[in-house]
Amino acid sequence: MKEKIRDVLAALESRLSVKPDIALVLGSGLGGLADELEDAIRIPYTELPHFPAATVPGHAGRFVVGRLHSVPVIAMQGRYHYYEGYTLEQVTLPVRVMQALGAETVILTNAAGGVNETFQAGDLMVIRDHINWFHTNPLIGKNEDELGPRFPDMSEVYDRSLRALAKETAQALGISLKEGVYFGLSGPSYETPAEVRMIRKLGGDAVGMSTVPEAIAARHGGMKVLGFSCITNAWSGTGDQPLSHEEVIETSERVKAHFTSLIKAIVKRMGE
Repeated sequence: MKEKIRDVLAALESRLSVKPDIALVLGSGLGGLADELEDAIRIPYTELPHFPAATVPGHAGRFVVGRLHSVPVIAMQGRYHYYEGYTLEQVTLPVRVMQALGAETVILTNAAGGVNETFQAGDLMVIRDHINWFHTNPLIGKNEDELGPRFPDMSEVYDRSLRALAKETAQALGISLKEGVYFGLSGPSYETPAEVRMIRKLGGDAVGMSTVPEAIAARHGGMKVLGFSCITNAWSGTGDQPLSHEEVIETSERVKAHFTSLIKAIVKRMGE
């Protein structure tokens, strides 16, 4: 991993004019926020060593580096997923690279199915905690001590102070913001009604196919993590109606104005 990070840094650093303070990982249908960056430099993943092409609709597959309210930011406009056939090392390499470039905080976003029965399609949820149901972990294998400890603490993956900042900012903007537990599954099939009932009983409020590996890798490296889910369908997998990726993109598109304004305001306050 260290060698791969060095290879990517060598390809990136000569093209960047700013050192990012904050990293953004933008999920399905949420990549439009990267277009808000000022003085932006766009670098397709395919131009970087060890970076395969992103294959999921709604994921542009590139880094965008620029400023958001004068704060230096690097954004992933689209991510990699375990279900695409990539290893968790590949899935988490971009987070490692963004940290190596100087980002000390990462804001992870995703589109997720609503499990909590009070959630509605279009709700935004700040992630309080997660449950790793991938049945694997990005830290399995030989530990590289320069990247982080062998047994990293996960008692507070999602930074408490950043969650408080997110809730304060949402309230100031008049945006309703839920809070809950993200349940991470490998996918790519959507959940059955029985699986959703299980997830609810285990404490999950939203379910998705990303974010957990990146959050683990970020905390392993000592980054602060803030996470958000866009709830794209209520009561995911109850059998009332078929689930589709088109619905995910449509709902993300509908709420992107609120989502974008919330993230921009949070970044601005973090930079003050």
